[in-house]
Amino acid sequence: MFHKDMPYRRLGNAGIRLSAVSLGGWTTYGASVKAEDTVRGIIRAAFEAGINFFDISDIYEKGEAERAMGKVFAELPRHELVISTKCFWPMSDDVNDQGLSRKHIMESIDKSLRRIGTDYVDIYFCHRPDPNTPIEETARAMDDLIHRGKVLYWGTSEWSGEQIRQAQEICDRRNLYAPVVEQPQLNLAARKKYATDVQPALAEYGLGAVTWSPLASGLLSGKYDDGLPEGSRLWRSENLRKTYLTERNRERVRKFKALADELGTTRAELAIAWCLAQPGVTSVITGATRQEQLKQNLGALKVKITDEIRTRLEELFPLE
Repeated sequence: MFHKDMPYRRLGNAGIRLSAVSLGGWTTYGASVKAEDTVRGIIRAAFEAGINFFDISDIYEKGEAERAMGKVFAELPRHELVISTKCFWPMSDDVNDQGLSRKHIMESIDKSLRRIGTDYVDIYFCHRPDPNTPIEETARAMDDLIHRGKVLYWGTSEWSGEQIRQAQEICDRRNLYAPVVEQPQLNLAARKKYATDVQPALAEYGLGAVTWSPLASGLLSGKYDDGLPEGSRLWRSENLRKTYLTERNRERVRKFKALADELGTTRAELAIAWCLAQPGVTSVITGATRQEQLKQNLGALKVKITDEIRTRLEELFPLE
């Protein structure tokens, strides 16, 4: 795939290239967006706009996101898609149906492939670190999946810099395929972990980053300026509300709007553009429940983050 308006970035030191803006299925497809025609319209519009990277997880609505997005992928050229999914979170009450043990990884990939309707995924993520499983066991399982052709690359999500280093060193010692990508949360309101812990480890080993939650669950878009819309992510998640809906953040978001207005852009576009400008970022995973929202997210590609704008944004949202 090539689209003149879409930058394609190399995934760290790996040869594969991903669209700078990507589309994810968290809390949307199979959940808040269930109509097949709506899902199809959004994914096809994303593909036609040059998006080639689509991110899912088995835990998203217990497999429904994989099924919903997979139906649309079947209508598109498979070689032009970069599809990722993940495993870690419990998928049932069974004691072994969770974590990063060899058993759970081997069983989870087959279930995900059936739900998506593909023979392989391009990237398979360990959705969180597993304190109960040795990293070497996880790495060997991922290496085996790559040798079997079910997975092309593997990565981590929300791992610490130290855990990323441990995985790399184990894979180097044992001559195993090592992870090539980390999927961290990154936005203006939550940037300390990436900047101070994760990104230095990625740079050390040449890993790419595909980041999630660029709008802080809608906070940075202005979605919560006038209250808490029913059905919104923060309405559904008490933890996210406690994290983001603070008076300090509300004040920052008001000032953020003034800056976006001054620059002739929207807060959402400016927030995503800032993520795209961070060191080591290959792709920013966005969500969309409507085609209009997808178009707005893609508008970030036209926003240039100068040194002056970067400084003003990072003074408004300091590391903390």
